[in-house]
Amino acid sequence: MEWRQSAVILDCRPYGETSTIAHVLTRGHGRYAGLVRGGRGKRLRGILQPGNEIDATWRARLADQLGNLSIEPVKDRAARHLSDQVRLAGLTAVCALVQQTMPEREAHPAIYDALSAVLDSMDETPLWPIGLVQFELGLLQELGYGLDLSACAVTGVVDGLTHVSPNTGRAVSTEVAAPYKERLLPLPQFLNNRAHIPDYEELLSGFRLTGHFLNAHVLGPADKHLPKARDRMLDRLAQADWDKESA
Repeated sequence: MEWRQSAVILDCRPYGETSTIAHVLTRGHGRYAGLVRGGRGKRLRGILQPGNEIDATWRARLADQLGNLSIEPVKDRAARHLSDQVRLAGLTAVCALVQQTMPEREAHPAIYDALSAVLDSMDETPLWPIGLVQFELGLLQELGYGLDLSACAVTGVVDGLTHVSPNTGRAVSTEVAAPYKERLLPLPQFLNNRAHIPDYEELLSGFRLTGHFLNAHVLGPADKHLPKARDRMLDRLAQADWDKESA
């Protein structure tokens, strides 16, 4: 069996003295693992970094084998952010999340496209963390656990939505939420108003919201957890003073 496609590197682990097992995301084949011979050598080590786009060729005698992965560089995203620890942390975090959540060998073209877009946005705008929260919402949607933030679950109103039920994932208005605030999750304004730029605390509320449902529906049932790289990214954002960066 053999296929060739563009892929995003999610994770790499040493194998033996010279090789690497690389986990990649492709548009047509989903998340795949493959053995990269010589992957720990000088030529390939720089290519095999999370977030980089490669031209990948996967080969195996049988479909259920690990397979060999041949790679050629296409877009070296990681090297662009070596001097920016915040963006590098974001790149690592989103790739680690995809590695943790995506089922193996199951195509999700929308996730591949969204991942590529959010990784590219790190070059283009200081507001890329907002895109990461929206990416996590899309990831939940694609995996069958989408949130309904469009209208109040009780009254149907579309204005004044301030909280989300941690059980149903549906938004509720200020009036409905008032008696139950301690049991609800805050709904950050920027998720329903793209013109609104959040401060760090509101951005953090967005990540807490998506993190709750990723843990509850995707990771928890598989005895997994949100990647530590995601926590490190949030720490980096706080240290970098996101409020000033986003102004």
